[in-house]
Amino acid sequence: MLYNYMFTLIWGWMVAMHPFYISVTDINYNEKTQSLEIAQKIFWDDLEVTLGNLSGEKIDFLKPEEPEELEKLIEEYLLEKNNLFVNGQQVKLVYIGYEIEEDAAWFYLEGKQVLTPKSAKIRNAILINDFHDQQNMVNFYVDGKPKTLILYKGHEEGNLKF
Repeated sequence: MLYNYMFTLIWGWMVAMHPFYISVTDINYNEKTQSLEIAQKIFWDDLEVTLGNLSGEKIDFLKPEEPEELEKLIEEYLLEKNNLFVNGQQVKLVYIGYEIEEDAAWFYLEGKQVLTPKSAKIRNAILINDFHDQQNMVNFYVDGKPKTLILYKGHEEGNLKF
């Protein structure tokens, strides 16, 4: 009995202390401007690891030695790992910038000249190569109504119908 209690206590502690890896992407269709407004919330310390692995250098989001180089790395990475097709047409994404919020950062992208979505094919492979448990939740809003995908290793893309 004591053994089972100890096992349960230790197992529960291990589960509670295990880090989780998730990003959240909100895609809002703006009918007035016929554009997609994209905000991605990513834990910046995880992105530091990934960008460091890609560049071979130590990355520091809070005090970057070369802010312009960090911005360039972020832009290249996000544009490579995010692909979006709306109504069968690829959307050209443009990186706008980011802002840090405690333990995460918001990254902003935009896609212009997009007709009202009837369907979308979304690929989001953020952090998947470096964190095998990574999950990327994508919320796509059309007329204020969300559709959601959960993407992960081996399932980096999904389709939505509106």
